[in-house]
Amino acid sequence: MHNQSYDVIIKPQQLKGKVVVPPSKSVSHRAIICAGLCEAPSIIENLAYSEDIKATLEAMKPFGTIVEELGCVDGRVRLRIYNPSMRNYYREHIKPVHQNTEIYCHESGSTARFMIPLFHLSDSEVVFTGSKRLSERPYQPYYQIFEKQGIAFNTANGGLPLSVKGSLKPDQYHVVGNISSQFISGLMFVLPLLDGRSEIVIEPPLESRDYVELTVECLERFGIRFESKSEYHYKIEGKQSYKAADYCVEGDYSQAAFWLVAARIGNAVEVTGLEPDSKQADRAIMKILERQDAQKETLIDVSQFPDLVPILAVFSALTPGHTKIVNAGRLRIKESDRLKAIATELSKMGARISELEDGLEIVGVTRLKGAVVDSWNDHRIAMALAIAATCADGVTEIIGAHCVRKSYPDFWSVYQNLGGHIDVK
Repeated sequence: MHNQSYDVIIKPQQLKGKVVVPPSKSVSHRAIICAGLCEAPSIIENLAYSEDIKATLEAMKPFGTIVEELGCVDGRVRLRIYNPSMRNYYREHIKPVHQNTEIYCHESGSTARFMIPLFHLSDSEVVFTGSKRLSERPYQPYYQIFEKQGIAFNTANGGLPLSVKGSLKPDQYHVVGNISSQFISGLMFVLPLLDGRSEIVIEPPLESRDYVELTVECLERFGIRFESKSEYHYKIEGKQSYKAADYCVEGDYSQAAFWLVAARIGNAVEVTGLEPDSKQADRAIMKILERQDAQKETLIDVSQFPDLVPILAVFSALTPGHTKIVNAGRLRIKESDRLKAIATELSKMGARISELEDGLEIVGVTRLKGAVVDSWNDHRIAMALAIAATCADGVTEIIGAHCVRKSYPDFWSVYQNLGGHIDVK
């Protein structure tokens, strides 16, 4: 749809048809970075140009990465990605970046946290910037590393812009596991490039564990070896080089979750394109949807898959019984305060939902009611409300519906193709 801001007005209508889910955003980020550190070309297939993925593609270019589009079918692109400047780095440790560089990460937390350690590939200062909301998210684990290693950095109130200059050293890196697994993944991309062995020691509990596994799987696909690996401890050899690989990005469970829930609350939607053995954390949606049918009281611990919370809230709001969602405190520092956002907006639609400090409490109702609701400029809130609207009596208006471009630019087109009745305002 349009590039500018817009709202949508939805008349309740059963959705019906087949959805091929978009490629996994989590896997796409990782494959782009790994391919972008290979001297020889890799072909990456089944990518979609969401705003977050475009942010990572653009962020890799100042480090010497070349991106060539080979074709596009139904919004899925095939790219050739390589980095000829890594040749000298791998042979003589000559860094590819020799001038001050600014990396704009838009609103993508993955882009920022994955890319920050790549300052190591520059002889000069690298400045990381992003949108206002991204600027406010925490980056403390990196600052602690910079201080320990004597790396010069400067930050605006603890967030972005962040300027950093220097080289990481082989070391034992201690990272707390309950802020974001993205810091662990960010280190994993760069530590194999150092000139000695490094270790990552994770302080439990490790939240979003499966995302770390996803990073390890992708790194190994591109030729990076781990000397040893266990849940809280990784040993990574230095002086390694990324090896080109052809890679097809699998379907995204976190986007599929919207349609899977739609199917469970009364829409005739069939979802295809998912890898049953995927390491994606959000594959948990399959078990949750099975389990909740049989139980009047349900406790869902979302520490390993926090992105599912907005659509789980919709599912729980329309499922008989009492649901408690816990260990979701990190959602308060996402694109919006997602706990407050989804509780506020579903309440307007007649849901019996209340906020807890680190979660939600929900008592199911049989129907919702149409209302004017706000996306909070958060793609997952907008999409969750759109699915809720299919079970509402009366019209639902979603303010700021354009924000789905961040992760799922085709969402509204797919919604309409399934028979959803939308007017764009």
